Amino acid sequence: MTVVSVHGLGKSFAGIAAADGMDFDVENGEIFGLVGPDGAGKTTVMRMLAGVMRPDRGSIVIDGIDVLADPEAAKQHLSYMPQRFGLYEDLTVDENIRFYADLFEVSRKLRAERTGPLLAASNMEPFRARLAGQLSGGMKQKLGLICALIHTPRILLLDEPTTGVDPVSRRDFWRILYGLREQGVTILISTAYLDEAERCTRLALLHHGRQRYCDTPERLKAMMPGTLVSFTSRQARAVRDALEGQPGVLGLLLYGDGVRALLDDAAKRVPGLMARLASAGLDSEPPRPAEPGIEDLFVALLKDEES
Repeated sequence: MTVVSVHGLGKSFAGIAAADGMDFDVENGEIFGLVGPDGAGKTTVMRMLAGVMRPDRGSIVIDGIDVLADPEAAKQHLSYMPQRFGLYEDLTVDENIRFYADLFEVSRKLRAERTGPLLAASNMEPFRARLAGQLSGGMKQKLGLICALIHTPRILLLDEPTTGVDPVSRRDFWRILYGLREQGVTILISTAYLDEAERCTRLALLHHGRQRYCDTPERLKAMMPGTLVSFTSRQARAVRDALEGQPGVLGLLLYGDGVRALLDDAAKRVPGLMARLASAGLDSEPPRPAEPGIEDLFVALLKDEES
């Protein structure tokens, strides 16, 4: 069942399109990702979905409610966690949760029932009496998520919730999201971390305010032009420089002790590339096929569009 429907959505500031022609539907229980670099339009889309910013054009329907016609009614079905969630730093963890529970008119009994599991899932139970201002960045984000969930929304909007968060807290955060999905909560999350995109059920890839592609991570990676191979060498940087600009090389990425190369035709190009490395006096093992990630795909697709 479709619970979020977006069509022709657009917003401009001073004549510059921050979001232009967004079109996607989100099914019940999905983790749907808005993925792209800074300035791609992710936050603008999230604010319009949450009803805190009115679009210039297009439509948004959330849980059967027209957000443009009745944003207050739509807000009863969702919870929005912006990039900088409004925690009160002079209140404790418990006091912040109590405040947001009161804000959402959650009864004392329900608040007590929901607080324990949320604190346990986020490993925040030992910090209930700590002031929010004394929490680490990752702990603040997890507290923000608890506050956003205290009224058990059907739809959760998360705007880059893991930016600047340590790896352990990011793992905890995603564990909570998977648990919510199992409970039937629909999640829309924006992120600039392309490794997080792999965790979503479907993605919309955004760039310069435009929606470029929208599909599952697996289907998007199947669109990868050419073949991705990996050269392993103790002289990885020199290998990359030697391969730069060679026929059939569509892209190169240095990583660790290797170079990932996107080739138009691996069978045709590899012998010539190995000869090029040998003539440059560089030692490299024959390249092996590499599994593309969303980052590889994003770079390749954008480069293909701009060429």
